[in-house]
Amino acid sequence: MDMPYKINHKLFAPCGMNCMVCYVHLKAKKPCDGCLCADTHKTERCKACQIKACADEKGLTYCYECDAFPCLRIKNLDKIYRKRYQVSLIENSKAVFDKGLETFLLHEKKRWTCADCNGVISLHDKQCSKCGKTDDSTSG
Repeated sequence: MDMPYKINHKLFAPCGMNCMVCYVHLKAKKPCDGCLCADTHKTERCKACQIKACADEKGLTYCYECDAFPCLRIKNLDKIYRKRYQVSLIENSKAVFDKGLETFLLHEKKRWTCADCNGVISLHDKQCSKCGKTDDSTSG
C-alpha cells in the first residue's frame, strides 16, 4: 500500500493510535476506513474496543478530551505499545492536543513512509506493506 498524499484524520483513533500504520489495516484485503468511521471491514477486536465505546458514551472524539485522561485503560494500552512497539499512545494524544491533528499526521507520514518505495511501514512489525523491507529506524 502506498502512503497516501494525506493521512485521513478518521484514522487517528480515540486512544492515540494512528490506524494508518496498523498491520491489520495494511494487510487487510479491504482495509477499514478508520476508528472513527462505521464498523465496515473492522476486525472484531476493533468493533469491541472498550476505549472507543467509553469515548462514545462520554460524547468525545478523542480520549485526551476527557478529564480523566490518561485513564487506567489508556495507561495499560500505552504501556504495551511502549514496550512492544516503542510508541506511546499517550504522547501521540498529547502531540495532537498541543500541535493539532494535521501537524501530527504530517509527522506520522514522514515517520512511517518507506524510503525505498513510498509504501506504509507497519507500526507493529516495522515491515513495509508494499516492498516488504523491514525498517527499525521508525522507532522513536
